Amino acid sequence: MDVAITGSSGLIGTALGASLRADGHTVVPVLRRPPAAGGATDRWVAWDPAAGTIDAAGLEGIDAVVHLAGAGIGDHRWSDAHRRLVLDSRVQGTTLLARTLTGLDRPPAVLVSGSAIGYYGDRGDEVLTEASGPGSLYLSEVCTAWEAAAGPAVDAGIRVAFARTGIVLSPRGGALGKLRTLFKFGLGGRQGSGRQWMSWIGLDDEVAALRFLLDHDLAGPVNLVAPEPVTNADFARTLGSVMHRPALFPAPAFGLHLVLGRQMADELLLASQRVRPAALEGAGFSFTHPDLAGCLAAVA
Repeated sequence: MDVAITGSSGLIGTALGASLRADGHTVVPVLRRPPAAGGATDRWVAWDPAAGTIDAAGLEGIDAVVHLAGAGIGDHRWSDAHRRLVLDSRVQGTTLLARTLTGLDRPPAVLVSGSAIGYYGDRGDEVLTEASGPGSLYLSEVCTAWEAAAGPAVDAGIRVAFARTGIVLSPRGGALGKLRTLFKFGLGGRQGSGRQWMSWIGLDDEVAALRFLLDHDLAGPVNLVAPEPVTNADFARTLGSVMHRPALFPAPAFGLHLVLGRQMADELLLASQRVRPAALEGAGFSFTHPDLAGCLAAVA
C-alpha cells in the first residue's frame, strides 16, 4: 500500500511512517521542503498550504492519505496571532488536500484526517463518545472547522475518518516528556483541582489505531483514546508511582494562568474531557495498553 502522510516528521507521523515501512508499505511524505539526503524515502510530494500549492500529480494512484499537519497547539503562548496560525494551518491544509484529492483521476480510497478531543470542550464528568456534540471553547471551534474543511473529499465519495486524538503518551516527547522532568526532580503533582478528566493514548496504540482506520471501513469521527480515562490527580499519582517519585506539589490554577495565560491553561490543562473510544471498540480494535499504569510503565 502507498500511503501519503502530511506531518510526517512530527511525533505521531514519524512513528506511523516507521510502522508502515516495517511492514513493507511505501510511505510518501507530503513536505514543504525537500527531505534530507539519505532519508527514509526518495519519493515525496511538495506542498505549501499557506500559498495554496500542492503537487497533485505526486498524489495520483496513492492508496491512502493520513493528514496530520498543523501548527503546534502548545508550542507558544496563545496570542491572537498564534491562535490564528493554529486555526489557519489546519483549515488551509485540510481544504487544499481535500480539494486536490477530489480532482485526481485515481483518488485514494481513504483519507484519515487529524482532529482532537478538544472538539468536546470542557464537559466535567459527562461521558463523551463520537455522538456527543461540540463544546464552546476555542479548541472546539478549531476542531469543528478543521473537520469541516475535509467536506470536499467526503462529498466526492472518499472514505474520510476524523482521528480525534487525546493526550499521546510517548517516551520521545510530547506532554509526558515535560511531566517526566518535573517528577524526576520531585516537583510533580496534580494540576488545578485534579478533578478534571484526562483522556490519553499510548503512542503505539495511536499508531495502531491510525492503521486500523486505513484498513477498516470506519468513517466520520473516531476517538483515538484509551478506554480508561483518569482524573488529573489519578494521572499524577500513577506517574509518580511508576517513576518512584512523589506527587506532592500541585500546580494551582492561578499559577498555571500566570505561566501559560488563562485561556491556554484552561483549555489544555484544566478542561475536563472524559472520552470513550466507542467507534474503535465497536469495530473490534484491541488496545495494547488499555490502562494508564501499564502504559506509563512501558513509556515512562
